[in-house]
Amino acid sequence: MRSLVVLQVLALSLAAAAMVAESAAASPPDRRCTCRNRDGTKYELGQMTCIRVGGISYMARCEMNLNVTTWKKVRDGCPTTHMTLSAVPVL
Repeated sequence: MRSLVVLQVLALSLAAAAMVAESAAASPPDRRCTCRNRDGTKYELGQMTCIRVGGISYMARCEMNLNVTTWKKVRDGCPTTHMTLSAVPVL
């Protein structure tokens, strides 16, 4: 019985070591991989921008999916700023 437990622990340890080795061997995404917006602007992986498609605006992040760069929708709408003019006399 004790030898069966030892064999199970050894098998689990080997499986865990194989998974760690596999993930360490996987190469990170190529730094040359970029996404492009409609106007041709390049964005590196992880960068975010406002994308407008068919009159709808949303924030999207450049990501890698199955070795292809793609835009992932992060949220609806895009950040905007508003400036209010006060009635301060100009001297």
